[in-house]
Amino acid sequence: MLTPAALRAHLLAARLAGTVATSREVSVRSYRLFEARDPRVLIGIDPKWAWELRDVIALMAERCGVSEDPRHVSGQDVIDPGRTLSALDAFAERLAVAAQRSAPVLLGTGHPHRLLGFYAALADALSSAGCAVLTPAQGHRVDITTRFGLRTYNLDYVRGVALVREADTPRPARDTGAHTHSPLPVRLALAAAAEVGGLLPELVIGDHGWVCGAGQLGFEAIGLADTDDPALFVGEAEGSVSVVVPLDDAVRSDYYLPLTRYVLNRACLSQ
Repeated sequence: MLTPAALRAHLLAARLAGTVATSREVSVRSYRLFEARDPRVLIGIDPKWAWELRDVIALMAERCGVSEDPRHVSGQDVIDPGRTLSALDAFAERLAVAAQRSAPVLLGTGHPHRLLGFYAALADALSSAGCAVLTPAQGHRVDITTRFGLRTYNLDYVRGVALVREADTPRPARDTGAHTHSPLPVRLALAAAAEVGGLLPELVIGDHGWVCGAGQLGFEAIGLADTDDPALFVGEAEGSVSVVVPLDDAVRSDYYLPLTRYVLNRACLSQ
């Protein structure tokens, strides 16, 4: 069993929390874009409240532990490991409730190269507990605006976890999908499930647009977010997102393994 103290030490050693790789410049730029309601940073959330820059910074200081000083605009960002641990406990509680109810779940990631293993382990455990792990709209196409222009992707599932791949591109043997913040994939998946009268998820688990897009549509959503992803924390503050775990979402994939063990143990889903 991984204790909170041991996990805290791992969070700091792996730079999942403490001083993280995300720069303060990148985070503050995201906060400014959120204030301007730039869709690239809203990623599916339609804020109910007016969020000025100082409000976003104050919220991120409260939820993540970043500096609350708006004049602090350079250097590396910081995440309080205590906040990460508390959020992981709340995250595990939501998983436990879903497992107890044998609730249908949908999992998706915009960080497949880093987080696929984490979500896949949750999918395996929830499936073993009797939850239906949903895979709607597999193979469907979705057009997403990127910094390179409009790109077409295919929605795919790997071990029960949704991701997108570039369409009409030969898949390398180890390809795990594309990085995206877009809420369009989860909207596509949910719309496809509704159209055929299939099961709809009682819980959506993921990051980026998967959480924000689902939460905005009224689905319970929980996920992970970095210091430059204010939309998830705003969604949590406004009530459209249930739980957000603050951590660096782009470290080596194996660094998330202790988090997987901790969450599954706390949710009584360890196999």
